[in-house]
Amino acid sequence: MLHRLKYDWSLWARPEQRPPEGDWDFWLYLAGRGTGKTRSAAEEAKLRAAVPETRIAVVGPTHGVVRDVCIEGRSGILSVTPPDMIEKYNRSLGQVWLKNGSVYFGYSSTEPDRLRGPEHHFAWFEEFAAHRYPQEVFDMAVMGLRLGDHPQGVITTTPRPIPTLKAIMADPSTVITRGRTLDNAKNLPLSTMRYLLRRFAGSTLGRQELDGEMLEDIEGALWRRRWIDRDRVNRFAGIDEYGMPTLFQLPQMLTICIGVDPAVTSGEDADETGIVVVGLDYEGVVWVLDDLSMRGTSAQWAQEVARAYKRYGADVVVAERNNGGDMVEETLRRAYRWIPVKPVWASEGKKTRAQPVASMYEKAGTVRHVGSFPELEDQMCSWDPRDAGKANKASPDRMDALVWAVHYITESVYGGGLVIPDPDARIPKH
Repeated sequence: MLHRLKYDWSLWARPEQRPPEGDWDFWLYLAGRGTGKTRSAAEEAKLRAAVPETRIAVVGPTHGVVRDVCIEGRSGILSVTPPDMIEKYNRSLGQVWLKNGSVYFGYSSTEPDRLRGPEHHFAWFEEFAAHRYPQEVFDMAVMGLRLGDHPQGVITTTPRPIPTLKAIMADPSTVITRGRTLDNAKNLPLSTMRYLLRRFAGSTLGRQELDGEMLEDIEGALWRRRWIDRDRVNRFAGIDEYGMPTLFQLPQMLTICIGVDPAVTSGEDADETGIVVVGLDYEGVVWVLDDLSMRGTSAQWAQEVARAYKRYGADVVVAERNNGGDMVEETLRRAYRWIPVKPVWASEGKKTRAQPVASMYEKAGTVRHVGSFPELEDQMCSWDPRDAGKANKASPDRMDALVWAVHYITESVYGGGLVIPDPDARIPKH
């Protein structure tokens, strides 16, 4: 009896956690953190998998999220599925096989081309607004939703005003469910609620992260999302004559820099270490290549910086000296002495440093993001200089790392302070 009750979602689900009625193609669960979005999607996927031979795509921001949240998580597939229904779980492939022949296939948004070819009856997109290539992932997955009489999908995400998500919301075949973190407060640990409220309550970003509001431009912020979207480069450039996706080819880089804004402590409540990879091409265009920011120990973030340095063929790592720059230099040179580190001194306020970089974004064709960097872009477009230094305001570590990297590569080429480059003026090769 207890076994049956544990796996009977109809007894536990709140009204908004139940699938909508009617004829729809996608159910979009747009809500704040901790509202039970993942559990709702896992339960809906389980319901579909009860039909023999059903193929389900589970698409997350990374392989780690698919494995640790969607499959193995407290609200994931393995948790909501009775063990006697499971045939096998291939952890390395991210696949769960049921005894009735149904299969869950895990995919990472960092590799959208892996969705090219496989066919599915149902798809689950976890934290869709945090996907690196949301448009490409969605397009590839929808092309494969061609099994059964009516293939459908569920999209769970904290809202961010990315173009792909807004287009999905505007589609008449999408049904939207909304929710707030407080809606699920009784099922969340008190310590979790305290952390979320301490970090986000009372802030503009808290309206997005806790209340599930879709925020556009914020008064007082230096950056505008429309500037980033205008010059964003998607991984896929188009479709060739054979119906296959073609990849965008990045230009040759004159220099590549990794900006690091280190956290001075580690742990759950610590700030993140900002790690942002930026390149400058021979036409004077700045390319934001990656955001690898993380929360971890100095050894962990140093290892991430070293991997990025090798992967992107970077020339230098730059870090603010009066905010841990000396520590960055010491940490990296102790373990990775072959990496050149340039500590820089912040002689000006954060707003003074950030404003020229924001001005570069305002000028079309000057700064281009390769794919989406949701958390970095959230910080850029929600940071209000008037709030700097106020209590309970999270440090914009990703934004700081970006600003330092852009400052450094532009100054190293143009010299004498930050100059907004003219995309029409070609830089001669050295």
